[in-house]
This record gives sequence, C-alpha cells and structure tokens, in this order.
Amino acid sequence: MNAGTIALLTAAMMLPVMTSAGEQYRLSSPDGALELVVEVGEDITYSLSHDGGEILGPSPVSMTLEDGTVYGLRPGKAVCRRVSEDKTIESPFYKKAEIEDKYNEMTLKFKTFSMIFRAYDEGVAYRFVSGSRSPFRVVSEQAVFNFPEDTHAFVPYVSKFDDNGFESQFYNSFENTYQHILLSEWDSRRLAFLPIVAEAAGGRKVCITEADLMNYPGMYLHNPDGGRSLNGVFAPVPDKIEQGGHNMLQGVVKSRKPYIAECGPGEVFPWRVIIVSGEDKELADNDMVYKLASPQREDMDFSWVKPGKVAWEWWNDWNLRGVDFKTGINNETYKYYIDFASAHGIPYVILDEGWAVNLKADLMQVIPEIDLKGLVEYAEGKNVGLILWAGYLAFARDIEGVCRYFSDMGIKGFKVDFMDRDDQQMVAFHREAAETAARYRLMLDLHGTYKPTGLHRTWPNVVNYEGVHGLEQMKWASPEVDQVTYDVTIPFIRMVAGPMDYTQGAMRNASRENYYPVNSEPMSQGTRCRQLAEYVVFESPVNMLCDSPSNYMAEPECLDFISEVPEVWDETVSMDGRIGEYVAIARRKGDTWYVGAMTDWNVRTLTLDLSFIGEGCTAEIFADGMNAERAASDYRRYVAEVPSDGKMEVRMAPGGGFVAKISPNRR
Repeated sequence: MNAGTIALLTAAMMLPVMTSAGEQYRLSSPDGALELVVEVGEDITYSLSHDGGEILGPSPVSMTLEDGTVYGLRPGKAVCRRVSEDKTIESPFYKKAEIEDKYNEMTLKFKTFSMIFRAYDEGVAYRFVSGSRSPFRVVSEQAVFNFPEDTHAFVPYVSKFDDNGFESQFYNSFENTYQHILLSEWDSRRLAFLPIVAEAAGGRKVCITEADLMNYPGMYLHNPDGGRSLNGVFAPVPDKIEQGGHNMLQGVVKSRKPYIAECGPGEVFPWRVIIVSGEDKELADNDMVYKLASPQREDMDFSWVKPGKVAWEWWNDWNLRGVDFKTGINNETYKYYIDFASAHGIPYVILDEGWAVNLKADLMQVIPEIDLKGLVEYAEGKNVGLILWAGYLAFARDIEGVCRYFSDMGIKGFKVDFMDRDDQQMVAFHREAAETAARYRLMLDLHGTYKPTGLHRTWPNVVNYEGVHGLEQMKWASPEVDQVTYDVTIPFIRMVAGPMDYTQGAMRNASRENYYPVNSEPMSQGTRCRQLAEYVVFESPVNMLCDSPSNYMAEPECLDFISEVPEVWDETVSMDGRIGEYVAIARRKGDTWYVGAMTDWNVRTLTLDLSFIGEGCTAEIFADGMNAERAASDYRRYVAEVPSDGKMEVRMAPGGGFVAKISPNRR
C-alpha cells in the first residue's frame, strides 16, 4: 500500500472500558509508544503516557457557555468513532516538500458537543466541537496539564505585568527569553505564552502549544498555586477599544466583555497540542502544528507566492557609506537598497516604518520624500519587489481597500506590525488579513504577533511571523540579556510552532565581553559564523538581511552565502542538540545540503554524522576562526571533501556557529 496516496480509514462503534469513575477510552499512537486515556464520568479527564512512563496525570477539560451549559460536566454517554489515517501532505513553502500525516483518531460524540482526540507518534492533540444549532458564547475553558512531579520547564513569561490581574498581560508583544525553572517556582502573578516545554522522566520533553486557531482567543498558561498543574488562560472579548499605543497604530483595549468568545453553530475549536520527544533534537523538526492546521483552500492558486530574501533598512538605521546623498527615508536611499538587492540576487526590499505619514494610521498618506509609485517602477526594472511595513490599525481599518490599492500599484506584500494581542477579535483579524491579501496576491509577514498556529498552511501567502525575541532586541538590550543562549533554545520551543521573523545577518559581531547596545550601528552577540548558521537553523520563508548594504559589500564571501542559501526546503534532518546548549540541523534543496550548527557560550566540538547525504560530496565551510573568542567576526572559509564515513568534526567558539554547503561532486 502506498502511504503517500492511500488513506487507511476505519470506523467502528467501540465499547468503552467500564471503571468506577465512569467509562474509559484509550487511544494509542501508530507506533504504540504514546497512550492517551480518556475518562468520562461526572467530568472528562485525559492522561498521557509514553513507553509506559507517565507524562501527564488525569487532567480535566471542559468549556462553559453563557447559558450555563458546560461541555464536559456530566456529559452523558458517548458514541465513539475511530479513524486511522496514513497520507502525505504537500507543503510547498515549508522546511520540507512533503509531510507524513499518520495518526489514530477518536471522536467522542455527546448530546451537545463532541471531542476529537488525535494521536501521532510525536504527540497528541484534542479539540472541542460544538453541537449547537445557534450562535452562543463561551465564558471560560478549562485546559489543564497535570504533571506527575515538580519538573523543570522553559517558561516564556509575558514580559510586562503588574499586580492587578491579567489584563495588562493580555496586551504584549509575545517576545521574551526563557526562564528555566521548576513548576513550583512559577510566579503566580504571571502568564506565559506558548509554546512552552517541560521536562519529563527519561530525558523526555513535553511541548504544549495550540493549532488551527481561527475564531477563538489564544491560550496562555498559568500556575496559580506553585503546584504541578498548568492551566489555560484566555483573554476575554474586547468591548471598548481606543486608538493608541505605538505611533497611534494600535488598538488599546479599555474594557472587555464577560466571556472569551462569540461562536457560531457547530463551532470547531482550536487543537490543544501536547508534543512528546524522546530526544531534544526531535523538537527541532516537528510538524504537528502544520499537520493539525486547516488545509489550503483547493479553489485558490498560491503558485504566485515567492519566498526569498529581503534587503532591510530599519535594523541598520538606513546607514550607508560612501554615498553622495543624505541617507534616510527617501527615494535615493531606497533606490540604493534596490540596486544592492538587484546586484546580489535578493528578490525583495522592504520599506519599514516611516514611509507613511506618522500618527495618522493612514497608509494612503505617503511622506513627500517618497515617490512610492516611482520606486515600484524602478524596482520592477531591476527585478526586485517591494514590501511595505504597515501598522496594525492602519492596515485593519480598510483591509480590502489597502490590499486592492497597493496590489494594483505592484507591491508584493506587507509586514504588518504591532497587533500585540491574541484575543478573539485579533485572531479574526489575522484570518481576515490572510484571506483578503491572498485574493490580491499579496504576501504577509505578521510581525508584532503571537506564535504561529498553522495559518501559513491554510493561507500560504502568510510567509512569516514574529512572536520571537529576535535580533532587533540587540539594538537596545542590556549586556545582561543572553541572546546566545536564547538562540539555541528557540529551535526546540518557539520554532516548533512555525517560521520566525528573527531578522538575522549582522556583520558587526561581539563576544560576550564586548557586546553593548547601540541603535544606529547595532551588533549581534556571538560570532559571524553564528549569524550565517541562523539562515540554515532558523525557519523563515521570507528572510531579512538585517545589516547595511555597505557592511555586506565589505564582506563579499558572507554576502554570497546569505544571498544563495534557500528559504524553503525539500528535506530537513535534525541532527543533534540540547535545549539551551547547542543545535545542529541539515536541510536539503534539490541535490544540495546545508548544515548549520550553533552553541551557547561554551566552546564546543561536535562530530556530525552526514552519512545520510551519501558519498562523493564537497563542502564549502564557514567555521569560527582561531581568534573568534575575542574577535567575534573572525572566521575561516575553506573547501573540504566530506569524509567517506560521513563523520565531520565541528569546533565552535563561545557563542559560535558553523555552516556548510554540501554539493555532490560533478563528473
């Protein structure tokens, strides 16, 4: 049987196991390692084990509606239907061209609602489905994750909080580093955003996130009492919203309604996702969020979506050297960036914040220093497309009109910024923006937003998301901020959810002792090779060149590598790694492999097994130089044959990296 084309479908009425607590239903992963046990009695609980080891103890789930109905409280007898699936998903703008979609599924249908449970080899998920025939409101949802012991977790707290409840935390940028703490050490005043990873027995890791978030608030996690349980928290529906925030481009919530969601008949709710890995490296190549997302609409063509690099001016503060004009937000500067992009095969240039009149939240008001139509025509003549930065409110006020106008002009996409919420209204904005932009063949880079939940599968014109403590932080972060450790943490946590608009590519690189924040000539923490490796390790279909053209042209070897490295891939192999310590990933495009590795602040030597690539290959290598520990920009570039046994030794300096482009020898 061809698993890529034939689905194995089985459906049957299953007799539950009777227990003193009620009825018990079991669901196993295809390989049998994961077992989900669902108990239905006075309430509904689930528990999860892996190879017999307890991952989560009995954890209650429910949903309370405004009319007093509670999905999960005394639900009554269930009708159980089971389905198994084994197919292949095509994923054209992703880290691999095809994804194996193999799972076992169990649906428990009750009188007023259903619950769907799905088990993959790498994790499980569940979701509610309403049986209501009329609109309704959800007051609260009970999503509980009961760990069997007081374990360590990597916790990304919401960065700003006060002692007046959660309201201030519902308004945040979803950017923070991780605290590696015991569950009992959780600050009960604070929420954490997803994904989050907890440790389990036997070296296992448990990653909690969500998928297919379309018409519902995003989930935060909270530990209210220093125990072993994490509880879901959801922002209520906004009531009164005022224009404000950054440059008057945000919707500031002044009051909220006494419920979290307004829903329609037969509402299908987001997946609650629990990923279990035996080794850390498995998390760096996990597809569950993508697989659980709603498929792409079959009646729409997305072949026009073109991933690629973007020459970017905001991080480097529009700094150019050796030019005969004043650099800044003006035609001359952008023509220079366009010329640079064209000369080096970079398909896009972005006009970041400043091209539209400030404080107006109106994208039709362009500053007099910019001739936007003229720049579009100039860029088209150079085979370069333009992408426009847009503040949330300026874009949201008239999504249809904005998309129509700028698509007709020849703009290729928008970087939409400063949403900074994930309540139901904001989630709906993301869906509407994706759908509208797709009709006008515009790509979207969703900056200032929450983590991905699979919208990029449903609407492939959504090519990137922020929701990451990216390189922009180095313009102002104090030396106490450890970006290097963060860089080798996010591939196992944040990147599990989807691509990241991290904006790498700094050519000013600093050791731990030499780093300091500077806005106009910013630098990175760690070595030059680390910045190059991030183009392989980090997933980003539309990928920024954050530094100045002047700095890149002074480093032609690095510029050539960055310009050539692909943005989407045919195959990905997570080779090695430990959360917060190091990572090594290989990715293939066509017959060429790229290998990227990064370490924390420790000198590290890895032996990478490249035998899966095959024999007879040559590697173009960028490695940390002998003096990279002090002079972080020091690197060596050389060419070497891949050993016949496939074993390649890689040495990285503190905060270092390694990257190799491996091609088959031509005869």
